[in-house]
This record gives sequence, structure tokens and C-alpha cells, in this order.
Amino acid sequence: MSFTLGELLFWVGVFAVIITAVMLFLAKDRIKSLPISFLQNYVGVLFLVSGAVKAVDPLGTAYKMEQYFAEFEATFSGTWLDFLSGLFPKLAEVSIGFSVVMIVFELVLAIMLILGTRLKTTSISFLLLVVFFTILTGFTYLTAYVPSGVNFFEFGSWGAFKETNMRVTDCGCFGDFIKLKPFTSFLKDIFLLIPGAIFIFARNQMHQIGSKKLRTVLSFGSIPIILIYCFSNYVWDIPGVDFRPFSIGKDVRTTKEIEMEAQANVQVTGYILTKKDEAGNTLETAEMSMDQYLKDYQKYPKAEGWSADQITSKPEIESTKISDFEVQTLDGNDATDNILFEEGYSIMVLAHKLKYDAQPVQIMVKDTITRLDTIQVNKDSMFIQESIVEIVEKEQSVDQYSWPEAYLETYKQVATPFINAAQEAGITCYEVVGLTDTKMLEAFKKEVGIDIPFYMADDILLKTIVRSNPGFVLWKDGKIIHKWHHNKLPSFEEVKNTYIK
Repeated sequence: MSFTLGELLFWVGVFAVIITAVMLFLAKDRIKSLPISFLQNYVGVLFLVSGAVKAVDPLGTAYKMEQYFAEFEATFSGTWLDFLSGLFPKLAEVSIGFSVVMIVFELVLAIMLILGTRLKTTSISFLLLVVFFTILTGFTYLTAYVPSGVNFFEFGSWGAFKETNMRVTDCGCFGDFIKLKPFTSFLKDIFLLIPGAIFIFARNQMHQIGSKKLRTVLSFGSIPIILIYCFSNYVWDIPGVDFRPFSIGKDVRTTKEIEMEAQANVQVTGYILTKKDEAGNTLETAEMSMDQYLKDYQKYPKAEGWSADQITSKPEIESTKISDFEVQTLDGNDATDNILFEEGYSIMVLAHKLKYDAQPVQIMVKDTITRLDTIQVNKDSMFIQESIVEIVEKEQSVDQYSWPEAYLETYKQVATPFINAAQEAGITCYEVVGLTDTKMLEAFKKEVGIDIPFYMADDILLKTIVRSNPGFVLWKDGKIIHKWHHNKLPSFEEVKNTYIK
């Protein structure tokens, strides 16, 4: 089941009306202003939904924040805000903690709004949070005007709006539950600034339900509950509700074929022409249809600084992350079809980041020095003979790999026995990892005792498929049958009896 933003806002309004009506019936004396009470309940329910769908998948929010931190670092580096650029790598290192704190803050704030807990703190916190969201969504939207290779603060070099220029494709406001266009997200946050201002200046008109002690207990007593729920969705298990395109039951093979066909049918309908000076500043833009461009393109020569960007029709089906499902062998050959068209059941082990450390060490190796001699047999024939002159020892630098002990134990105690049992039962097994050192992979396979093919893929794709490192996916004929967090992986015998028919 999927929602649009309009449908979500409608149902939020319905629940806000119900909550307000109940308050009027049970605690009418607490309602000082009906419109402001409704606004409290409306925004409170909206933030409950927004926080809840992110609490379902805290890692998803963390990954989104990592994207933002990386872009802010690149944006501020070398500018008048360069002193801030070093902050963002540090924030990226604690992105999951940042994510959980933000989710808890949003949900507790929603409860405080509905109950009317500590109105001054609540109203200021709400406004600050909306300002924070507005900065994120505004940055995302405005980067569409910033061509590749141009810094965000080089305002004179901004060009025409181009969606593919966006540094972050969506804000993650509602996780994977609803994907909003950046401009829609930005407008949403601009409008939320209105109740933010109202709560600041009309705080004395906001309702407060129950006693001060009850409001405090209900608001802050929810923190451990929310924390436990967040941890259950990434520390101990994968999310209990999966809004991502690679959900259980999804026919990835067929969906990818349909999406790729829709993309292939996209038509070029026109062009946006941009003229820039030598410094990269935009001087002039022009938009025209395909027919007009074919007729007049010679009037916009590249030698004079003109460049052309295509305007295309919308695909019949909007692409999802499934369109980006691409896997390659360790030597760089495409292996996507090998996986999607694997007949019968197969087990994919995924590790978006294999944790390891590499230290160069010096080792002694034997080097054989040879000599080639040309020996003439007769005047018409000769042959070359190779002979050993000397065997010497020399130093050679090689990488020695090590892995965190806990990570190795996850493989040795969980992954390896499961894979070995599956292979003995005739089930194809393989592992897909984020781009990494191929020599390390060979050493890792020996260390953990598994003998399966390894492939590589984009780490964001692997994070989307399963929120676990490593994670496990059972496939059948290009369809996802089930997937597990490494902490919840059952024995292969259980998997066989339950899922392999």
C-alpha cells in the first residue's frame, strides 16, 4: 500500500479532528483556542507519522544523513565557510547515533505538542527542528540549479533547473514510506514554519491536557520505548516493516525489465541551451522544442560558450532503486543477469562494507634469475634455451589484512556454517560486497573458511536491499523470498523446511 503526500495530509487531518473532538468532549475547559488546538494536534500527528516511519528504519535515515554530510563537506570546502567542512566527516562517523537522536527528538516533540507539555520548550524546539529540515530540503532543491563542477556558493554560475544536478535525490522526510520530490519537501517545510511561528507568539493559547506530572511522564517516559524500538530495527534485526523496493516477495527480475523498458521508451522533446563565459558564469539560456532545435542549433555554437541539455518525456513507470541493480565480478565483468536469471533457489550474502585493516609488511621472496641462450643446431635451425643463473632472496612489501574480531565471529559462527549447509543441499551461494580490495577478499575467504563466488556492487544498493552487514537474502528465479539480519539468521535446516519448497 502506498500513499501520496496529499493522501497522508488528509488522513493526518482526519486523526487531528478526532483527537480535537475527544479533547472537546473530555476536557473542554483545557481548550483555549479551537483552531490552535487543532493545529497542535495536526502537526503532532504529522510528526508522529514522520518519526514513526523513520524509527522503522533508523539506518535509512543514517545513510541519508551521510549523504548530506558528504555534500555539505564538499560544498563548504574552500569557501568562506571552510572552517565548518571538517565537522561533517566527524558527524558522518556518528550518523547512526545522530539518526536515532533525531528520531527520538521528533517523536517526543510530537507527543509534547499533542499533550501540551512544557509549551515554551516545545514551541521553540518545534521551530528549530522545522528550520533544520527547511535548510536540508532547501539545499537539496536548490542544487538542481548548480551544474556539475560548480560550487553551491558560486551563485553567478548557476544555470537552469536540472533535476539530475541534485546532490541528494530526496530529503528522507518520511523515510521510504513516501518519496517526495525535493521541491515538494521544501514547500512542506516552508508551510510548517507558519505553525512554528504561531506556537511561538500564541503559546498561551495552546492546550495542555492532564496534569503537569502526567504530561511529563507520558512525554519523556516514551524515550526508552522509542529507543528500544529503534534498536530492534537495526541492532538486533532488520526493519519489521519494509517500505523499500527490495521487500520480501518482490520480483526484482521482472520489475527491472519493466523499468528499463520504460526508460528506453523515453523521448527527447526539446533542449535547454545555456551560454557561459570563460569563468563559468551563465550569460543566457534558451529553451526550445526538438523541431526548433534541429532547425536553429547552428545559431548556438559551442565555440561561443553554448551547451545543450536534453528535455525528455516522463517514463511511463517511475524508476526505483531496482533499476540500479547491477553486480559485477571481481575483474569488472557484468554479472547482473547471472544473479537475476539464476534458476531455482539461491542465497545471497550481502556486506556493503567489509570491515578490515591493511598493514604493509616486508617478506622475503625467492627471485630466479635466468639466462636465454640461442643454440644453433645446423645452418637452418636454432632454438632458445633458458637456464637458471642464480636464485636470490629479496624483500617485497605486501599487505597483511586483519578484521575486527566480532566481525570475523559473525562469519565463522553464523555465515560459514549456514553457507556450507546450503551448498551441501545443492543451493547456489554467493556474496556481494561494496567496492573493495580484491586481494583482501581472497584473504578474507580463507580466514572465515567459505568457498563461494564474490561479486561487487554499489554500497548504497546493498544498503537498500538489506539493513544488515552482513545480511542474507533467499532468492528464487529473480524473486526475493525472504531476508535476514545476521543476528536473526535461522539454521539452514529451518530455512529449508520453511521457505524452500
